[in-house]
Amino acid sequence: MLLEAIALARRCPPSDTAFSVGAIIVADDGEELGRGWSRRHGPTEHAEEAALAQVTGDDRLRLRTATIYTSLEPCSKRASRAVTCTEHILAAGIGRIVYAWSEPALFVEGHGAELLRRAGRTVIQFADLADAAREPNLHLLS
Repeated sequence: MLLEAIALARRCPPSDTAFSVGAIIVADDGEELGRGWSRRHGPTEHAEEAALAQVTGDDRLRLRTATIYTSLEPCSKRASRAVTCTEHILAAGIGRIVYAWSEPALFVEGHGAELLRRAGRTVIQFADLADAAREPNLHLLS
């Protein structure tokens, strides 16, 4: 699933002021609940927000045992909106977060993984996939 989330990042409209990120939410029984990518519906939308927006009705109750796979560490600070992806994940109750690439301090200082762990969430990084997650963002890093 993490590779699929990384592939979604390639769908992001280009930006010089934000990372391209993909995210997928999967219930504990393996059913996909939502997927999204940065700027899917607007210039300030983040991938985790887009994925969470697809989870409605009774499926919202399934988030406590779900996993969110995201190509980039969830943001803990934002320039464009008041609520961060880390706060969205905590409010939704998602218990497990899997990501590939730690957020570099290009736009804001990121501490999402640390904050999620402190809140008692399981956070797993697959750093061996960081290069793949970084690829759609290379124009920002040069």
